[in-house]
Amino acid sequence: MADPAELAQGRYRIDGARHIIPRQSRCKEITYLRKMGEAEEQLVASWRAEERAQPEGWDFSDLADRMTESPEPWDLVAIYRTALAGATSVLDMGTGGGEFLRSFGDALPPDTTATEGWPPNVAVAREALAPLAVEVFEYTAPDEDVDSVDMPFANNRFDLVLNRHESFSPRELARVLVEKGQFITQQVGGDEAHELKAWLGHHDELPHVNLAAMRRKLETVGFHVVEGAEHVGAYEFQDVAALVAYLQLVPWETPDDFTVDRYADRLLALHREAAGGPVQLTRKRFWLRAVRQ
Repeated sequence: MADPAELAQGRYRIDGARHIIPRQSRCKEITYLRKMGEAEEQLVASWRAEERAQPEGWDFSDLADRMTESPEPWDLVAIYRTALAGATSVLDMGTGGGEFLRSFGDALPPDTTATEGWPPNVAVAREALAPLAVEVFEYTAPDEDVDSVDMPFANNRFDLVLNRHESFSPRELARVLVEKGQFITQQVGGDEAHELKAWLGHHDELPHVNLAAMRRKLETVGFHVVEGAEHVGAYEFQDVAALVAYLQLVPWETPDDFTVDRYADRLLALHREAAGGPVQLTRKRFWLRAVRQ
């Protein structure tokens, strides 16, 4: 019988001889040679049960008992509240389902606006933020300024722009902020969870997304970066099932064709590597506060 660990690496033995499976034929041959045992079939079935439709909002509460994250050494909520105390016109970029912005409640000035670019979230955010009279615009910022798309706002429209894990155009940001207006952002490091990308063969990393590069881009268009920091920590998932559940909420972290069935062999290999226990991924965050000169 072929050894599953060798099969996952594209090798198998028959009558004591080692054979190499051609990469282009690996998926088909692995399925044929290994013929999952009952225990593995049950595992895959349990992972399949974690699959769901496109997410609405950014609610990770269902995973509270199944994953942990290293906290950042800064307090973004406190940073936001301090900035909101002196603001009169606020834009929240990439509001998701509106959950985070809504948590600030009475701290928001009457003139507060939000954008969201993930289509399933737009209606969710509008419903969540309607009681606060926050208008939500559908807008997706490009990752690079060369593809800059105008935000649907007038010049010098806001004195504070908040941005949590959303792409943005520095030029557009400078346009919609008033002089001395503040920009506060927390971002995900472009090469975080590199282990996951290696496991799944998904090499969509953005190593240029880091504090130093973002500082340079903002300074190029006239911002003064007042403060900022980076942090490297970890995600820990209870098991592969918890990881699969998490990936349903962040589909851009996986290959476009990702499903449990299609990637069962890689997930089983990961399960064996973790001995059926916790799975860890690198977690990267950075933040900065900048003022438009």
